[in-house]
Amino acid sequence: MTFYNVAKVIVRAIICIIFRVKIEGLSNIPKDGPCILCFNHKSLLDPPVIGVFIPRQLIFMAKEELFKIPVLGFIIRKLGAFPVKRGVGDIAAIRTSLDVLKQGKVLAMFPEGTRNKDNTIGQAKPGIALIAIRAQAPVVPVGVGGQYKLFHRLSIRVGKPIVLEEYYNQKLPVEKLSEISNEIMNHIRELAEVN
Repeated sequence: MTFYNVAKVIVRAIICIIFRVKIEGLSNIPKDGPCILCFNHKSLLDPPVIGVFIPRQLIFMAKEELFKIPVLGFIIRKLGAFPVKRGVGDIAAIRTSLDVLKQGKVLAMFPEGTRNKDNTIGQAKPGIALIAIRAQAPVVPVGVGGQYKLFHRLSIRVGKPIVLEEYYNQKLPVEKLSEISNEIMNHIRELAEVN
């Protein structure tokens, strides 16, 4: 077994003990080929909780500060995550994202770019639309609802893939990319709000 699969088995067992997790719509995730899974960001626990229930390996884009924490940085790199500089147009992270998708893998992103600690869902950054259009990959919205409290219920609802085919091979302005990204965020918001 790979490091990812071993970690997945161990972490899933722990999560199933401390939370009551309900999952819907796993069949909406393509069984193979590139795709982008996009989630609302409630907690630092989102990546492990979501990752252990998704059948395919997720390659997370994560803020670069996490990679500077000695043990955590080592672990998330081993799990396939890669860093992104927040607040700037990180060209290296975009290239890595496109490379992940070119290899037919699943890219995992939080379109808001940060956690929303007040349990609201914010606006999306334009990067999600940019990457999806350039890679010509479907976007699968995922809403996480409930509370990260001991023995509380969490819901993970996977929506139908969004294909942005009408925009393929077009160079769109940032305003249009933001508009498309926020349309994706609206799907995530709807999925997260139904518990």
